[in-house]
Amino acid sequence: QLQLVESGGGSVLPGGSLRLSCAASGFTLDDYAMSWFRQAPGKEREGVSCISSSGQRINYGDSVNGRFTISRDNAKNTLYLQMNSLKPEDTALYYCARLGGQAVNFDYWGQGTQVTVSS
Repeated sequence: QLQLVESGGGSVLPGGSLRLSCAASGFTLDDYAMSWFRQAPGKEREGVSCISSSGQRINYGDSVNGRFTISRDNAKNTLYLQMNSLKPEDTALYYCARLGGQAVNFDYWGQGTQVTVSS
């Protein structure tokens, strides 16, 4: 029953914005650190951003730092990624993932939502 479902992806022009959502079910979101990853065809999965369970600690990948903002609404059991100033190189399938209780691995992943940035 545990599930992560991403939404909010789409096709946008360079410089545009999107807000991705990751709705969690089957567990309490505020018990876990969460992350966004992305993967483009032919490339390895790349870490985009991570946020602690409390929201107090946040990290961004170098390629998105200053453009993307991660946040969480624990009352709604939802993780967000606000994406601004999008570039063609941001085109990828974006996943949310849960960091397991011992912080050794990401134990649950969503199916992903596609983001395409092109003119």
